Amino acid sequence: MLRFIAKKFLYSLLVLIGVVMLVFFLFQGFGDPARLVMGQTGDSATQANIRKELYLDQPKWKQFLFYLDDVSPICVHSKNEIQKKNLRGIFIGGEEKFGIKIPYLRQSYQSKRDVWNILMQALPGTLMLAVAAMLIAIILGIPLGVLAAVKQNSWLDTSAVFSSIIGISAPSFFMGIIIAYVFGFVLSDWTGLHISGNWFDIDDATGARRLTLQNLILPAITLGIRPLAIITQLTRSAMLDVLEQDFIRTAYAKGLSKRVVIWKHALRNALNPVITAVTGWFAELLAGAFFVEYIFGWQGIGKVTVDALEKLDYPVVMGSVLITAAFFIVINILADILYGIVDPRVRIQ
Repeated sequence: MLRFIAKKFLYSLLVLIGVVMLVFFLFQGFGDPARLVMGQTGDSATQANIRKELYLDQPKWKQFLFYLDDVSPICVHSKNEIQKKNLRGIFIGGEEKFGIKIPYLRQSYQSKRDVWNILMQALPGTLMLAVAAMLIAIILGIPLGVLAAVKQNSWLDTSAVFSSIIGISAPSFFMGIIIAYVFGFVLSDWTGLHISGNWFDIDDATGARRLTLQNLILPAITLGIRPLAIITQLTRSAMLDVLEQDFIRTAYAKGLSKRVVIWKHALRNALNPVITAVTGWFAELLAGAFFVEYIFGWQGIGKVTVDALEKLDYPVVMGSVLITAAFFIVINILADILYGIVDPRVRIQ
């Protein structure tokens, strides 16, 4: 188990380094970010100071190493840099300190705030939306898939398959517009839902945030449609294969009830492809939430990133891509570990 986790961690580290390289050279490797930071006003001296602060006066390969040192949790920084960037972590050494820190994603060009703080403030909204969408997909998709397999070739099976095809084919941004218009505008008086809204309300008197889940309903349903359709299809296909195997006939021969055989024995052995879909789609939901958040005005990493793209605020976009990639990798490692727990036939080497 430990060897397997170490191997996956090494592969993940290589993938993250590749993502860092891609992000850096895509958004900062070309052009001059100093102009974006400075804006339309500013003299040559101001531009020179900004270029020095962002290491833009260094060769590209050095700029990349400085960026890698900033975003990496393991770093080497001078005492002055630690204070200037307000780095948080554990540092040892003299003038040049070795440390383990919270990744420094630099500062927003527009607001001058730390990108890490901006994204961490938006992250709960994205996680809340992704978890709610996946819960809808799991709670509805697995039972529908099981019932469709048990009632093969019936109207229930046909309806489930037809609905799944529609759900898989429909893009999230299109469904988001339709659902927002119908349930958040046309039928708003009946549903009590709004076309847009956030996961918190702000108290007018104190300015404090209050959690509100009413606005989560429409974006969560929109985001959960495609994984719901895929989970239903995968559960149905896996169950049909499992129900034809010998151990199912043996279970019936031992006198076990149909409910126990289907939900305890058959479903457990059919869950591997479903777990693959759940974990894979949960990671993709973090990326797919970008458009859904923007359509419904949901305050999450997706909306923050789209707003940053409109303003050419590249540090926010770069930090968002890195955090999303890190979540994707962690979720996939957890999925591989879950395989061995759910299905004893899988051996983790």
